[in-house]
Amino acid sequence: MAEDLLTDDEQLDAVKRAFLDYAPWIVGGLIVGAGLLFGWRYYEGRQTDRALRAAAEFGQMTAAMQTEDRKKSRDLAATLVKDFENTPYADQAQLAIARMNVEDGRPADAVAPLTLVMNGSKDPQLKQIARLRLARVLIDQGKPDEAIKLLGQDTPASFAGRFHEVRGDALYAKKDIPGAVKEYNAALGAADAGADAALLDLKLADLASTEKAKP
Repeated sequence: MAEDLLTDDEQLDAVKRAFLDYAPWIVGGLIVGAGLLFGWRYYEGRQTDRALRAAAEFGQMTAAMQTEDRKKSRDLAATLVKDFENTPYADQAQLAIARMNVEDGRPADAVAPLTLVMNGSKDPQLKQIARLRLARVLIDQGKPDEAIKLLGQDTPASFAGRFHEVRGDALYAKKDIPGAVKEYNAALGAADAGADAALLDLKLADLASTEKAKP
């Protein structure tokens, strides 16, 4: 090779010239790499800080709800929805708002937050929870047909028991006793543990006594 014929000084001069030729590219690459690393670490830090703040706000909201401090609960929930939009914390806050509205005798005001979670959450389980709760609200409002339509015919496996139970409640509200019995039995036979077996047994016993009492 040609390099083998160069003297030590000539080889040193060749290295120096190569470094001077490529130095701008090397330095530029180092600067870009350092900038990307700094930017990524900054982004990760911001995301971590944001997650910690959201968790703290959510913890405070949960504690306020347990002590039935409605004003503080609603204020914290509103902050989570506003400042942490498109996160599970905002979804949970919407569910909390809906729950408080129902408990405060304002079921109509629970429809909007439940609909937002049902349609917009990135968490499939939260979407189904919101759907079930909205169906219950519709039943309480005297709209069992809308509840049945909302639940649809498909029953998610992990929510099968709860879907069958709420369908049963809707059919019972329509005075469709055989249909309600069928759904309650399906709920008892579902693989998921979401439905309350003891409560379902009570509902079935109540329906059986109602049927016997008929002339």
